Amino acid sequence: MSPTQTTTDTPTQAHQGHPQRWLILGVICLAQLTVLLDNTVLNVAIPSLTRELGAGTADIQWMINAYSLVQSGLLLTAGSAADRYGRKKMLVAGLVLFGIGSVAAGLADSTGQLIAARAGMGVGGALLLTTTLAVAMQIFTPDEQPKAIGVWSAVNALGFATGPLLGGFMLDHFWWGAIFLVNLPVVALGIVAVVALVPESKNPRGDRPDLLGALLSTIGMSALVYAIISGPEHGWASGRVMATAVGAVAVLALFAHWESRIPYPMLDLHFFRDRRFTGAVAGAVLITFGMGGALFLLTQHLQFVLGYGPLEAGLRTAPLALAVVALNFSGLSAKWTAKLGTPVSIALGMVLMSGGLVSIATLTAYGYGGTLLGLLLIGVGCAIANPAMAHAIMSAIPREKAGVGAGINGTLAEFGNGLGVAVLGAVLNSRFAALIPVAASSLPAALASAGSADERGRITDAFSSGLETSQLVGAVAVLLGGLLAAALLRRAEREDSAVAVSA
Repeated sequence: MSPTQTTTDTPTQAHQGHPQRWLILGVICLAQLTVLLDNTVLNVAIPSLTRELGAGTADIQWMINAYSLVQSGLLLTAGSAADRYGRKKMLVAGLVLFGIGSVAAGLADSTGQLIAARAGMGVGGALLLTTTLAVAMQIFTPDEQPKAIGVWSAVNALGFATGPLLGGFMLDHFWWGAIFLVNLPVVALGIVAVVALVPESKNPRGDRPDLLGALLSTIGMSALVYAIISGPEHGWASGRVMATAVGAVAVLALFAHWESRIPYPMLDLHFFRDRRFTGAVAGAVLITFGMGGALFLLTQHLQFVLGYGPLEAGLRTAPLALAVVALNFSGLSAKWTAKLGTPVSIALGMVLMSGGLVSIATLTAYGYGGTLLGLLLIGVGCAIANPAMAHAIMSAIPREKAGVGAGINGTLAEFGNGLGVAVLGAVLNSRFAALIPVAASSLPAALASAGSADERGRITDAFSSGLETSQLVGAVAVLLGGLLAAALLRRAEREDSAVAVSA
């Protein structure tokens, strides 16, 4: 079949699989890598941005979360558009928009311009995150899908590992804008490969576009993420944050009401009646909450407290991602999941991840060994739990709605990550401020204002204490997510077995 042909999502195609499916998976993973490089490379640039652009804590959080804000708001809409208009078209469009945003970010000369460019990149990122996973679900047989999703998840980890290393190298040799411009060769290669190899596919029903649903979901999710991001800066009980949060909930409630009444909903609310789906959803939110916030803080700890340079900090976080890549590319995690079952795999993976966060929180005072142990535990846990949860979400949704399913999966990841950065960042800041009442708006500013070595030592100790507290909060969230997801998924499996026996 020529990649220029348009196919519809049929059961026969699902059982046969595409003859070039593994090569195509490599292509779409390359497209996915562009998004992941940008997410992780920015973390190691935080000290450089703080110095060269005069960015404070709030600016840094906005640079990271502006991307998530726009992307979270558009993921469902992007997934629905991919299902309706063609997933290949949306892949190409996402790569083009992401490349344009990367140029704007690399040439920005103020924090405001960089934040705006990051927001623009979020539009392309939304298209890429939804279409890559949706295409993977179309071209692989049901038996091969867990392994394919494992490879897709491993590329996520590869981006995490490569981003800090690439970012550290670029910052050691070039100015900070190069960390965005380095996306351009990957984007160009991705566009050529997608055009040449990826087959077009779309929903055969061609439902009418749900324009009002798209508008409501975008406004509601964007407002909700904005409230989360603004909470630490303005106070969770402030009028601005409360009004935004209440407005977001109201708009999302209206979105749910609208979706339940129309014959062609963008998001079919019947999905949430499936306990496999709701269990995986609950776990996905809590896992990204704990992991996103904890790893955001870890990169600052390695550089600000332990004094590592950007490249060395990237090298020292790489074992986490390398463990994920090794287990998923080798297929070991897929084999373990097939043997243990999805509920046990998710519970085991998230227990390991929680233990890794505890290790990082409590053993870093004894040197890098405690951090390394924590990173390896988190990596093994991610390799087991993440693909199992993604497959549970996607398998609970019809193939013709794969774009929407990927949009849900991506929305959960972005929402949880943004919430984790905001909440765990707030825990860190409140603990830091309580121990150092005269602390400035950021750790570098507080250290710069210190009058003696003893005072600088007290400031770094206070930051370390805040880091420990926030990591432990993240560990609890991940553990609870694993137990909740496993319980719901196990119950769903028992109900499915009971129905099969009675039939």
